[in-house]
Amino acid sequence: MYSTTDFRKGLKIELEGKPFIIVDFLHVKPGKGGAFVRTRLKNMETGQVLEKTFRSGEKVDRPDLVEREMQYLYQDAEGYCFMDNNNYEQIFIDAEHLGDSKDFLKENVDVKVLLFNNKPIGIDLPIFVELLIAQTDPGLRGDTATGATKPATLETGYVIQVPLFINEGDRVKIDTRTGEYVERV
Repeated sequence: MYSTTDFRKGLKIELEGKPFIIVDFLHVKPGKGGAFVRTRLKNMETGQVLEKTFRSGEKVDRPDLVEREMQYLYQDAEGYCFMDNNNYEQIFIDAEHLGDSKDFLKENVDVKVLLFNNKPIGIDLPIFVELLIAQTDPGLRGDTATGATKPATLETGYVIQVPLFINEGDRVKIDTRTGEYVERV
């Protein structure tokens, strides 16, 4: 069990039998009355965000979350297929449970799949992934005084802003937390 003193951003808790992640929290100590903690929680199954207030010292349950190392194989009509690296068992996760993570998935990349009561609810990507630039306009020579950027489509179909010197076929490093260009590889 967690106490409200353990609350921090990214902490996973269970409320009413559902897994939530703490998006934001604020400890409030009014001049009159007891202290409390105001939180914004995101449901890990549905993505719904709600605000809830807890009294100071209140206890909440730990969710039955299991993190398994898996490898992304392919996408088809059923969803995205992942294979367990230990027992070669395959599971499918639909696009809505992946959220923005699907924009950075490349075949054969290792990810951590989150399971709640043995049901997949999401994945944790590596912080940085290397992807190929599939399409971008050529940069104009001499147009670099302002550190300008241009749109580029990655091999996964995701569009990011890159510096003008990046060309089609270049491999770039992307930060999966922000979805931004980091460097050319």
